[in-house]
Amino acid sequence: MELVSPYNRLDLLFDDILFLSEARREHQLMCRVFEKAVGSNGAVLQVSDLLRDVFQLDDARREFVELLCRTRSDIALQAFEQELLQLSPEDLHRLALTGRSPLPIELQPLPNLIFTRDLAAAVGNHFIMSHAAKLARIRESILFRVILHHHPRFESLGDHLIELPDGVTFEGGDLLVLNAETVLIGHSERTSLGGVLTIARELFTRTAVQNVLMVDLPKRRYCMHLDTVFTFTSPTEAVYFPPIIGEGDLEGSVMHLTQGAEPERFDSRTLPSLKHALAEVVPYEITYIPCGGHERHHQEREQWTDGANFFAIAPGVVIGYERNRRTFEMMQEHGYRVVTAEGFLSYYKQSEFVPGEKIAIMLEGNELSRGRGGPRCMTMPLRRHALGPAA
Repeated sequence: MELVSPYNRLDLLFDDILFLSEARREHQLMCRVFEKAVGSNGAVLQVSDLLRDVFQLDDARREFVELLCRTRSDIALQAFEQELLQLSPEDLHRLALTGRSPLPIELQPLPNLIFTRDLAAAVGNHFIMSHAAKLARIRESILFRVILHHHPRFESLGDHLIELPDGVTFEGGDLLVLNAETVLIGHSERTSLGGVLTIARELFTRTAVQNVLMVDLPKRRYCMHLDTVFTFTSPTEAVYFPPIIGEGDLEGSVMHLTQGAEPERFDSRTLPSLKHALAEVVPYEITYIPCGGHERHHQEREQWTDGANFFAIAPGVVIGYERNRRTFEMMQEHGYRVVTAEGFLSYYKQSEFVPGEKIAIMLEGNELSRGRGGPRCMTMPLRRHALGPAA
């Protein structure tokens, strides 16, 4: 992140330069909340650590170098392929993340790696690998592919990895799992129509998914992924940005895809809004909580700082940025106990966290929010259980 400057920030997809020590403190606080939440039953993993592990393996280093050279033919990396293979695991790790190495080549750093949500998407026991839309993020897709192929933690995945063909794009922030049968995918600035249709075909063939709702989003930075305007906080509740989801002059259409009579064909129908679509495919009522409250001006301000980008640690236990005050007021009106991240950790300091009541955790994110991604953007769940409204 420290390698982002006023001169390269736009190429690296950043609007501003973060105050690094504060951003790190906020991020570490978020990780401490996750570590308390998963307790002894899980683990919070850092991509950098996983990458350091796999770069101890010859096959992993070779695959990374081969994929890197193939995808960056524009800068003739093939000329340095043998030298790249001879780098030490630590030097290759540094090159992978920062673009710096002892060789006479320099790549862009990967500050967007903080937004791990986009590297892949877990649907049941399958992983859909990303195909980054922007040049600045292509190396991230390669890194996570190498991790899933080679890290011992993921050796059981086998044929549960879904890899997309060349020519389509997909980032994980555009996929939301409602339950085992229904998945939402944004057709966005970062996920192409071909990406959506390819994923739908794979899910119908390989998983229990029966409904894919493709949400057509404006191809604009302010709503670059579906999860920047809509996230589930529990199986029956969602926080949404009203001008895009379900009302207003920017309302997007939704296509409902189901498996056709033949494996390669879909049945499809167009519906006027996501609210309308969910009312048709979900056999229970969903409560919609407006990001920023009921006034358009505040909705726009708080959506810009990720007011709709909540991460559900457990059903009805969510974390978002503290600065989105009106959104938290809406959460409180809908029965959530609102606490700070520090207060949450202090309360459970001497005991394990057991989900029960509805809790909305406020994370101080004054620096992190300047990166245009919230707590959901910064997490990529590896193992989750789909729960229905009665669970």
